[in-house]
Amino acid sequence: MTLPGPMLQRGFWLYVWRVETPNRERLYVGRTGDSSSPHATAPYTRMGQHLGFAKTQNSLRRLLGEAGIEPESCARYDLVSFGPMFPEVGLKPDQDRDEQMALHKPLRDQMAGLEKKLRDALVASGYDVLNVVHSKKQFDDAHWAMVRNAFSIHFPELIDE
Repeated sequence: MTLPGPMLQRGFWLYVWRVETPNRERLYVGRTGDSSSPHATAPYTRMGQHLGFAKTQNSLRRLLGEAGIEPESCARYDLVSFGPMFPEVGLKPDQDRDEQMALHKPLRDQMAGLEKKLRDALVASGYDVLNVVHSKKQFDDAHWAMVRNAFSIHFPELIDE
């Protein structure tokens, strides 16, 4: 396992798990940036959570199981990440939680919109994506262009739907 140093940086990231299951490649699209707090963790933190056993954090493990795939039977897991697109707002001693969430929410919401766009574009490009992203949040075209360009290096069939 090789872990690039920048993956330790907290902030708002998008990531795609590429999983070599016993019968075909499957993807999972995710983002960092909590919905209930002003935190945005690093991708390496989510990596362990996705494959762990905490039911509120292990959506990749759960979705593989729901697809009839034992996670331990998969030949390979690759995590492709892009970011941080925005820095973590985090907890600052001079702000109360409401002020921090007011700064965090617009970034989190834009990331949710980009996460959905990336997931849907991968599906439209013929990739087999395990998860569905439900978001009606808006994002700007400049950020989408950056995301598309970054992920098309790893997913060359990626088209802009």
